[in-house]
Amino acid sequence: MSTRFLAIFALILACASAPARAQDVAAPFDADLQRLAEILGGLHYLRGICGSNEGNKWRSEMQALIDAETPAGERRTRMIAGFNRGYNGFQQTYRSCTPAATVAIRRYIEEGSKISRDLTARYAN
Repeated sequence: MSTRFLAIFALILACASAPARAQDVAAPFDADLQRLAEILGGLHYLRGICGSNEGNKWRSEMQALIDAETPAGERRTRMIAGFNRGYNGFQQTYRSCTPAATVAIRRYIEEGSKISRDLTARYAN
């Protein structure tokens, strides 16, 4: 499932490099990108405590998303805040891997995959 999410995510990254937009003008898909950023933050924390030995994989995916989208100003700030919100939310709740954390990981991967598919279907050239 994770490999499928990453493949779809890579496709989004390739399609997300649209022409440059004004600094603070929101793109029609910004809410989805912010949610995806939040999911990546949550996965970065949860996969770490659940012993996945992935290191900074999810943080690197977030950086790749930022690099592909190249948001500036408030857009960039909102994306980073989403990642941090996802990370911090689970950090406050889970100190160790639990069955509920494992379910959250699965649901986040499913949701992230859906967002990636939807964005690709709507905005890919």
